[in-house]
Amino acid sequence: MSANYAPTDSSRVVVVYGGSSAEREVSLKSGNAVLKALKRQNVDVQGYDLRDKGLVGLEALAPSVVFIALHGRGGEDGTLQGALELLNIPYTGSGVLASALGMDKQRTKQVWQAAGLPTPESIMLTAGADWDAVVTALGLPMIVKPVHEGSTLGISIVKTREALEAAFHEAAQFDARVMAERFVVGDEYTVALLGERVLPAIRVEVPGGFYDFEAKYVSNTTQYHLPCGLTADDEAQLATLCQQAFAAIGCEGWGRVDVMRDASGQFWLLEVNTVPGMTDHSLVPQAAAYAGIEFDELVVQILQTAGKQGVS
Repeated sequence: MSANYAPTDSSRVVVVYGGSSAEREVSLKSGNAVLKALKRQNVDVQGYDLRDKGLVGLEALAPSVVFIALHGRGGEDGTLQGALELLNIPYTGSGVLASALGMDKQRTKQVWQAAGLPTPESIMLTAGADWDAVVTALGLPMIVKPVHEGSTLGISIVKTREALEAAFHEAAQFDARVMAERFVVGDEYTVALLGERVLPAIRVEVPGGFYDFEAKYVSNTTQYHLPCGLTADDEAQLATLCQQAFAAIGCEGWGRVDVMRDASGQFWLLEVNTVPGMTDHSLVPQAAAYAGIEFDELVVQILQTAGKQGVS
């Protein structure tokens, strides 16, 4: 557990972003947005691209606290969190174990299954997989995705047996571990958590039907429905499910859970994001704004959770 952060007039905040993962460009946007927000709040803050001089350069800045805006491997997977623990520097977001688990989609699903929480069936893939057996087990269409990437990088919807092997090789460009998952037909929701609070759910609607990297960060046609259109009872059920999913992984501080709802009304957990995006297209700031929390206040509230990993 890192040291607790108590903001003072002499506190120095360092926003860590960039890095070397496939999500570098998104991280730069998130980090710069957070940096500007803290500056507007007159916080003593500095931005730091971890790709520049690594941990040595970060330690040289002598931060009182680190705001982690580093998406993907090297920032969201527990490695940076572990280093900050050793340096006794408080940081935002989940701790080492939850970060590592949350980055691993397959093990996240295994934890949820063990906890009795609904998540679509999945199979790990290898180059020599029995593709016919995979289709028999999961049906078509199915989702193929890298286990350790975010921002839907390397992900494909597979509609035919013939496309399955090609989708595997596409995902394998991003990660040595690749999984196939049963495709859930229905509406997609995302739920942000901030401290003990569950923010309003967002229903994501994509004209092309697939919420991929371009739909997330580039397209202006993706629609984000707030309110999400669920009844009050259904949204409360979704909020409880996401709290349970978040807690099962051990997540803390803030994050986001992505969910599908099928035609029968059943919710299915897809994945957890322990360092969600903070760009102008990002979902957590949208949900916060709808709940009356403007972006600058959201950033400050996230900062105030730093160093509380494992603190009841």
